[in-house]
This record gives sequence, C-alpha cells and structure tokens, in this order.
Amino acid sequence: MQYAPQLYSAALRMTRNPADAEDVVQETFLKAYRAYHTFEEGTNLKAWLYRILTNTYINRYRKKVRRPTEVEFGEVEDLYLYKRMGSGESGSAARSAEEEVLEQFVEADVKAAVEELPEHFRLPVLLADVEGFSYKEIAEIMDVPIGTVMSRLHRGRKALEKALWTFAQERGLAGEQVAGDE
Repeated sequence: MQYAPQLYSAALRMTRNPADAEDVVQETFLKAYRAYHTFEEGTNLKAWLYRILTNTYINRYRKKVRRPTEVEFGEVEDLYLYKRMGSGESGSAARSAEEEVLEQFVEADVKAAVEELPEHFRLPVLLADVEGFSYKEIAEIMDVPIGTVMSRLHRGRKALEKALWTFAQERGLAGEQVAGDE
C-alpha cells in the first residue's frame, strides 16, 4: 500500500479521470494480490506494480475504445460550474496575479501537449519524465524491449517539443526557428 499514492498519480495521468484512476489502481492491487505468488523476492516491487497498472490501463483502454462514450449530464454540469468558479488554491495570496496566470497558462498547455501524444509515446514519456523510471524499468512495465522504449521516448519527447514550440511561436513567445534547428 506504500505505493498507492504514486500509482494513483500515474493512473490519473493515464486515464485523465479521477474515478477511472481509482478503478485502475483498485484493479491493480487486486491483480497484484492474486498474483503475488509470481512476484520474485528481491526484485523491484514498484516496477512490478507499475507493470500491472500499465497492463490494466491498456486493457481497459482497448475495451473502452470499442464502446461508444457515455457521459452523464450531471458530470458535465459539475465540470462547467467548477470551471466557472475557478479553483481556490491555498497560498495564492502570496503570488502575484501575473504569476498565477502564467503558471496556469503554461501548465495547461504542457498538459494538453502531453495528452495529445499518441498512446504508445505518451506512456513512456509519463513513466520516464514524470515517474522517474529507468529505461529498463519502463521496458519491464510495458513489456517491450529497451530499444523500443528508447525509440518511443525519443519520438514522444520530439513530438512534445514540436507541439510546445508551435504553441510558443503562435503566442509570440519564441522567435523564428533557425533552418538548422528543424
């Protein structure tokens, strides 16, 4: 249970939905409990749990893609009201209004750019750059060769860089790209 908060954070980044993240984590712990006899003592428990989490997410994702999306009206209404009210963070009085706007503006755009990555690039980027796993651990979690992890991570980072560069240029935050930088 010591990894529950970390697993939940990872699941939330994967699912983008708190309820789904809770379900994925719960299912992960259930599968881990049932398969604990297969865990090899002395190996990385965190990586083993993340592999179960990732496989659970991928299986749910594939199943969900085959079904039409259902949304309850109450959820949409709650989200609308929440966005209209804004989120009152503690400690916001200590920061200037400019800092708050810039922080939210950039964070939302970075998050959107990450979420726009294709699934096979997004997972390695999240596992490496957010969760801090090594290439070897990511390879074990995703059940792919290390070379595949390195390739997907490189391509995912390049796609993310391109999306953020485009965003910066559109808003006049970056100059023109030099011909050799493309």
